[in-house]
Amino acid sequence: MSFTYSKNGRARPRRATSSSRGGVSRKSSGSGKRSGDRTEVPDSLMTPSWGNVFEDVGFPPDEARSLQLRTDLMIEIERVMKRRKLTQAKAAKVFGVTQPRISDLIRGKIELFSVDMLMTMLFRAGIEVGLTLQPRAA
Repeated sequence: MSFTYSKNGRARPRRATSSSRGGVSRKSSGSGKRSGDRTEVPDSLMTPSWGNVFEDVGFPPDEARSLQLRTDLMIEIERVMKRRKLTQAKAAKVFGVTQPRISDLIRGKIELFSVDMLMTMLFRAGIEVGLTLQPRAA
């Protein structure tokens, strides 16, 4: 059993949820069911997607496309890191940035990265990035 020490120095046992398996909390959701249980949602309660999650949650279409593009590039950088089994420090050298920048990327801090920077990082890692241009559907 592990303990957490409070400011006044007394040890208290940790809650079971803080060390639950796989990082999944076993606390009840209040409905009597475990939070991991899935229930079917009727189609009438589902909202169809536009194909871009950022547009679905209310971003203007142009900004949503930019956010989606940056997200796709960030995901590809993470895939490169996993395939090459890079630590953050090694990845920083490969991508030509600092380790804290890699940490920001992994934490999903999308607002800190431009499309240009993300493409440059991929180029430095030897990944060819393509761009397709087409007229917008009316």
